Amino acid sequence: MLQINTDLQPADLHENLVPLWELSAKKIRAMHEDPQLQSATPVFTVGGRYQPQGWTEWTQGFQFGCQILQFDATGDETFLEMGRCNTLERMAPHLTHFGVHDHGFNNVSTYGNLRRLMLEGRMAADERELQLYELALKVSGAVQAVRWSETSDGDGYIYSFNGPHSLFCDTIRSLRSLALAHRLGQRLLDENDESVSLLDRLLEHARSTARYNVYYGEDRDHYDVAGRVAHEAVFNVNDGNFRCPSTQQGYSPFTTWTRGLAWILTGYAEELEFLVTCSDAELVEAGGRSENEQIMQRAAVAAAEFYIDNTPTDGIPYWDTGAPGLAQLGDYLDRPAEVDNPHEPVDSSAAAIAAQGFLRLGHYLKEKKPERAARYSAAGLTILHRLLEPPYLSSDENHQGLLLHALYHRPRGWDHTAEGKAVPQGESCLWGDYHLMEAAVLADRLASGATYPTFFSA
Repeated sequence: MLQINTDLQPADLHENLVPLWELSAKKIRAMHEDPQLQSATPVFTVGGRYQPQGWTEWTQGFQFGCQILQFDATGDETFLEMGRCNTLERMAPHLTHFGVHDHGFNNVSTYGNLRRLMLEGRMAADERELQLYELALKVSGAVQAVRWSETSDGDGYIYSFNGPHSLFCDTIRSLRSLALAHRLGQRLLDENDESVSLLDRLLEHARSTARYNVYYGEDRDHYDVAGRVAHEAVFNVNDGNFRCPSTQQGYSPFTTWTRGLAWILTGYAEELEFLVTCSDAELVEAGGRSENEQIMQRAAVAAAEFYIDNTPTDGIPYWDTGAPGLAQLGDYLDRPAEVDNPHEPVDSSAAAIAAQGFLRLGHYLKEKKPERAARYSAAGLTILHRLLEPPYLSSDENHQGLLLHALYHRPRGWDHTAEGKAVPQGESCLWGDYHLMEAAVLADRLASGATYPTFFSA
């Protein structure tokens, strides 16, 4: 299990963050200048070079979001202009992309970061430009909310690209697109001008995910372990009844794909932060503050505890807790993760996502449950500290990736396995690079006492 360094403080990571930003600057420039990536959406590296992978275009926002985060961390306006221009010139199709559940990834990482920085006074104030970012975010949130299925218990969910029967756990992170749009005063207009509350849909989706994708040790099935996360929940669209767990990228419906676990942890932590900004009056019609906070907090804590218990001592998980090759590794939870093993790959991108989730959950619980908050904050710093060291941080300037040993889709075999190796290793993905940078920005802000970064400020 994760061995949490309870002595770590955000300021202790400063020496590790300096080389991170130096490396990320070089890698962002290399990608920006790569002629093969001028019109393609990079997803993951093969032999150290970013490649597209047609499935859904969900990573473009991470590419340009990294440029914006580089400015956030260093103040280098070259990267601000790079990220701003790419957002304005290439992200518009993502605003009205009705075919995906990824608006919180693509559009909040770009338009949302730019808006946040302008409101923080980090970039020049321009009312027209701010209005443009806010209009984009309103559109994105409403479009995301259109992908809607109802459940038999009276709630509903934003359905995945698989279709109306499919609720993905990772969509919990995409809910921030609805949160932002709601905070900006947007509502969805449906048939016959029916007005739909984005807040209501956000809370219904959060409740459905907590109810059907997260497990609590209540014997819902034979493998019900507290904190287990199912990648997908499948419903009968004729009557809204839940049918079964499923998965696209995990090993099985009854094991936990660790990146999905990390999405649950980080998504709920951020939505809990958003609920703090909501008035009691806003929440009355959606079940009230207490009920919704309890549901979200229960899911986040269950995921956090499961991550701690089912991750090697250094906090870097293998790609799925039930991956069959793990049985060949012996007591793999009692030692650091082994990147170069012949049986199962690790997924550093899951660790990068989870690090931010632990930090945000710890920050949220600071006044409510200080001991638990301190534990989770330390867990986030422990994981982040490990990711900022070899073999995870890429110091090779010829490798375009920043965070090594990330994994995309093990069941489909999309990840590159180098000659002489038995499992994928040594490669990067855009969501891993982005979330490493986002967690680093958060840790740096916590260390300096600067503005705590959220997307929901007015």
